Amino acid sequence: MPDTLIITPESLHLLFTQKNSYEIFKNLHTVVVDEWHELMGSKRGTQTELALARLRNMNPELQTWGISATIGNLDEAMQVLLGMRKSAEEPVIIKAKSEKKITVESILPEKVETLPWYGYMGVRLVDKVVEVVNKSNTTLLFTNTRAQSEIWYRNIIEKYPEFAGIMALHHGSLDREIRDWVEDALHLGKLKLVICTASLDLGVDFRPVETVIQVGSPKSIARFVQRAGRSGHQPGAESKIYFCPVNSLELLEAVSLREGVVKNVLEDRPPVVQAFDVLAQWMITLAVGGGFEEQQLFEEIQDAYGYQFINRQEWEWLLGYITTGSASLTVYDEYKKVERIDGRYVVNSRKVALRHVLSMGTIVSDSVLKVKFQHGKYLGAVEESFATRLKAGDAFYFAGMNVEFVRIHEMTVTVKKAEGKKGFLIRWAGSRMSLSSQLSSFIRERVANALDNPLKEKELAKMQPLLELQQERSVIPNMDELLIEQCETREGHHIFIFPFEGRLVHEGMAILMAYRLSKIKPITFSLAMNDYGFELLSDQYVDIEAVSKEIDLFSTKHLVDDIYQSVNATEMAKRKFREIAAIAGLMFQGYPGKVVKTKHLQASSSLLFTVMTKYENNNLLVNQAYQEVLTYQLEEVRMRKALDRIETQKILFKKTIKPTPFSFPIMVDRLREQLTSEKLDDRIQKMIKQYAD
Repeated sequence: MPDTLIITPESLHLLFTQKNSYEIFKNLHTVVVDEWHELMGSKRGTQTELALARLRNMNPELQTWGISATIGNLDEAMQVLLGMRKSAEEPVIIKAKSEKKITVESILPEKVETLPWYGYMGVRLVDKVVEVVNKSNTTLLFTNTRAQSEIWYRNIIEKYPEFAGIMALHHGSLDREIRDWVEDALHLGKLKLVICTASLDLGVDFRPVETVIQVGSPKSIARFVQRAGRSGHQPGAESKIYFCPVNSLELLEAVSLREGVVKNVLEDRPPVVQAFDVLAQWMITLAVGGGFEEQQLFEEIQDAYGYQFINRQEWEWLLGYITTGSASLTVYDEYKKVERIDGRYVVNSRKVALRHVLSMGTIVSDSVLKVKFQHGKYLGAVEESFATRLKAGDAFYFAGMNVEFVRIHEMTVTVKKAEGKKGFLIRWAGSRMSLSSQLSSFIRERVANALDNPLKEKELAKMQPLLELQQERSVIPNMDELLIEQCETREGHHIFIFPFEGRLVHEGMAILMAYRLSKIKPITFSLAMNDYGFELLSDQYVDIEAVSKEIDLFSTKHLVDDIYQSVNATEMAKRKFREIAAIAGLMFQGYPGKVVKTKHLQASSSLLFTVMTKYENNNLLVNQAYQEVLTYQLEEVRMRKALDRIETQKILFKKTIKPTPFSFPIMVDRLREQLTSEKLDDRIQKMIKQYAD
């Protein structure tokens, strides 16, 4: 064992598959967990908890330190890190006396469109962004997605070719060698501008960075502060961050983010609890590494925060799962991984041990294919779902270049430089980020007094034409009011509801409202949502004001039952189950270079899900899939709080002749799912002409 080991949770678990893991760790004195907020709310955090519980069991004197600058629930974070058993010494939280000074400034457009839509404003502000870049020696420009970073790189290099050689791109799909080169060049101050994603927002010390620009709302104050901290990264130095909105309504978020920074409000990171898939993987890991005694391990894992309430029945189900593969799979030898020999649970099969080691970890993503030039270096990786749609001769933008697809061979996409062809944008899977609850609260407050603008903030002053049009066509709701708009267009009858609670909560609410309305009379709705509200579109008129007098549309009674009735919960859980089954070791994802295709994994997990649901009453992994859909996909807890708040609010019903500035971006978001970007732009321009006056 070296004096100091810098390690990830995955590699730490890998060391526990060694037969001599006790010898490796018995003299371990201190564990330092850096960037704890990034781990705690994820299953990687659960992995860390389990490893720490084992290390404490080996050495009760173990010292544990957690480091984080952007976490709201500090006391809970400390408890998760230290476990449930009291240590001999009282834990302490140490905070710096000096407060980090962060200056937030918005990049304002000359003119604000009164009918805004997501994406139109960002790249139009490229001249103002470059103006900011030119004032600093080195700037980081953060975008929220990998596709957005490619767009910005292409736009800047096309308009300002002098940036060639001093501007670079950095995101998680680029080859490690390219990213290392960018990071080294940043350290040495050779780059003037780096366009990046969250891949650079952790605690990396880039002292030459003077300025940070955030393009589009990061949807979380903590994430914004984290990115701001990449500039002025020295004690006592000031950090400066510019906010570049991609939608005029995001100017509201600019003001709210600044207020959150000034008041030092940071979001909580709720820890993951009862993740049985991670626990099953951990049990097999220990069985590979020399085995375990079940009673001793049962007591040990109760020390981990995420499993403090695990009961004996659940534990015995897990023991049965790792030894037989659960009740419905006992006839298949493939699922019998762990054997019980002389009271110890061990893995004796070398094949099982090898497959487990190759599958360890909790990050489950779509299969990726490497991208390389015909006779050159690797550029990075794209998702299988994108690559398999390409035909020979298709061009696309990747790693800041326009490349032409040649072929796919053995999990590698071969490309060459595209000559004279216009490429299209690469797409990566992944959902958009949703507003945090703290930021939602600030935004509701800002909306309420936006027209009066008592603090004379320049962002709200710039939004006045938009706000006045909203007031003219409908109304701007106060904090104690909920706005519901109705209008009719050639598309049908629209109902818009504006709780300002974030995209995920609105998705769940839209499904719930559609279900409750459809119980009154048979009706079909198309749904759309953004962070401010959601839309129910139908070919039939619904008098929402009259209906709301008959039934309580926003009631929390029977909420979970109604959610399960209203959504295709089985299909959602089936999709979620693929991730759980992969972590729990039910599905083998392939050997290096021979990865099983995503569609085959999905088919296998769907079959397993169906069998387990049909023949087992209490399969913990299936139950976990349903619970994760409720908790993470539909944000049931947050939705319940939002519905409780709405029940105390006055509802404002407004029938409008045309869509309003609040409702227009939701309509555009619905079209975005149906049209290509070129057709979408044409359609939006027509809509703006139609609804502007």
